[in-house]
Parts: sequence; C-alpha cells; structure tokens
Amino acid sequence: MLGIAVGVMVLIAALSLTNGFTGALIDATLRASPHLSLTRFSPGGQDPQMAQALRGNPEVTAFMPFLADKGLLTRPASQGRSAGLDFATLFGVTSQAGQVLALPPDETDLLSHLQPDEVMLGSALAQSLGAYQGQELRVLVGSTQRRSTFKVAGVFRSGNYLIDSAYAFVPLATLQGLQGRQDITGYQVRLRNPDLAPQVGDQLSRTLPYSSLPWQNLYGSLLDQLKLQKQVIAFVVFLIVIVAAFGIANVLTLTVFEKTQEIAILRAMGASRPHIIWAFVWQGLALGAAGLLLGNLLGLGISLYFTWRPFQIPGDLYFITSLPVQVRLGDLLWVNALGIGTTLLAALLPARRAAGIEPARIIR
Repeated sequence: MLGIAVGVMVLIAALSLTNGFTGALIDATLRASPHLSLTRFSPGGQDPQMAQALRGNPEVTAFMPFLADKGLLTRPASQGRSAGLDFATLFGVTSQAGQVLALPPDETDLLSHLQPDEVMLGSALAQSLGAYQGQELRVLVGSTQRRSTFKVAGVFRSGNYLIDSAYAFVPLATLQGLQGRQDITGYQVRLRNPDLAPQVGDQLSRTLPYSSLPWQNLYGSLLDQLKLQKQVIAFVVFLIVIVAAFGIANVLTLTVFEKTQEIAILRAMGASRPHIIWAFVWQGLALGAAGLLLGNLLGLGISLYFTWRPFQIPGDLYFITSLPVQVRLGDLLWVNALGIGTTLLAALLPARRAAGIEPARIIR
C-alpha cells in the first residue's frame, strides 16, 4: 500500500511541476509574441476589411498592423570599449503594441510611446550589443540596405531568451520610411483564449487574402519538446507504481500459499472458481485503493507546499526564477486509472493460482 502511495505521490507532484514549468514558459513566450499573426499574400497598406473583421470577432481583444524586417545593429566604439554588433528582427509597431503584447506595465508604457528615432531592444540583445538606455545605435535595414541612427529607449524582458536575444521594436512609420513604402506585413492579434488561435486564424484567412500563423505553429517545436518531456517523466515515475504492484502480487501470492487448505475447504463446500478469484482480486483492489487515496493526499499536499513556497531555479537558464505548480484534473484521473488498473492486473495472477487449487488433493 505504501509503495503504491509513494509512486502516486511522486507521479502527481512531478506532473504538477511539469505542468507549471510548461505553463510558465508559454506565458513568458507570449509576453512579447502575439497570439496570432495574419500576413498579407501581396504587399500593401493597411486593410480596412481586415480591420473590420478583427473588430467584429468576439475572440479578438486587441490588434495592430505591423511590419517586420531584418536588421544589423551596431554600437559605435567608445573609449575603452570596442564596438558592438548583432543581428535582430525589427518589428515596426503602433501605439496599440502595449495591448497586443503582455509586457510588464513600465515596459508596455515605453513600447506604446516609442518616438520616431527610438528603438526598444530585448534584454539579451542589449547585453550582446553592450547598449544601454539613451545610447545611439546604427541600424542597417536588410531589405533596402538603408542606414539610420536610433536611440535606445529601453529594454524589455519577456523571459524567453530566444525572443529577448533577437527582437527589437521601432515605430511602424519609421520602419516604413526606411523601406521607402507604406506597406505592412500584416496584423498581430491578441485573443481572449490563446488556445483558439488556430480556429480564429482559419476563420479570418478563409475570407480574406491572408495567411494565419498561430503561436502554436510558431513555437511548435518547443511545445513538442515539452510534451515529450512530460511523457518521459510520467513513464519513468510510473515505474515506481509498477514495482509497488509487484509487491501487492507477492503479498497475495504468499497469502495463497498460507491459505491453501482454507481455499480447498471452501471449494469443497461449494465455492466456485469466480468466488475465489474475486476474493483475492478484492483484496488487491483494497490495497491499491488505499494506496491511491494516500498517494493522492500526499501528492496534492506536496503540490500545495510548492505553491506556497515555489522551488527556486536559475532564471538565466530556464527563463523563470521559480517553478510554479499546476494541478490538472485530467492528470489526476489518468494517474488513478493507471494505478487501479496496474493493481488489478497484479492481483489477477495470484487469484487465478488460488482458483486453480484442487480441493481433493489438498484435503487428502
């Protein structure tokens, strides 16, 4: 019973921590990324039809036109410091950027009020360039090879290194001027429920000449890795439950040897094979159910403890400074289903052995 309890406890705690890590990483990723990006098939300016469709969609909470381009950012050398150089993805955004993205309040305010000659860098990108607030940077736009000078308005930290090291925001009109045209790449959208991004994207792109890119597709490899990680952890920890189930099978096997004469007498008095089988199966299920109940209580208790006092982890390595906990009902249901199923299988073997006892031979 204790073996089952320990296995279920560790399984629930591990899955809850894994869910928390996955949720925190996705939240960090979506701070500086829209839930849905709609890209035009052909170059053009802002589209009144798409804007009207977005306003009329009940799932859309905010949207903005955007322009994307590659850029080479250079920090001039100064006394005692060599020049800084790095590539970045330049996003031309409007004042609605603070509503589409979910950066902290001070960074949101800064992003929403970017001046024509200002740029906002990801924290890792700023560190790579050696740039600080108020310093001038030289930017070479990849599509037109035009140069310009920007002043660093500030930095943002999404919590995802891949974003913080590669993104830079500038005003939309400024980037359009560097490209020499008033085109936009498309629209970035924020939704009430991020999980519905594929459905909303399909609905909007079905009637208008746009391709949709939900965040699930953009970060599909990350989601697949997190899903695989959870499956591996669950399988490894579930081996504890299997070992405990063998313990139940051993207990019931010893009980069969100890109660051989009693089983023979019951068979001689008219007990059928199913009656004998169910007697041992119920005993195994009772042990398993008690272990599951205790394991659930202990697992939820550990999850509650880590909710109260989160497990600290290095933020520069995992993008987050503490490991949150997220208990899901679906995980509890399948953990208990697997636990009771494993216990049932473990009890069947000794039960069938007990049912196979020949009363005449044993009584003789």
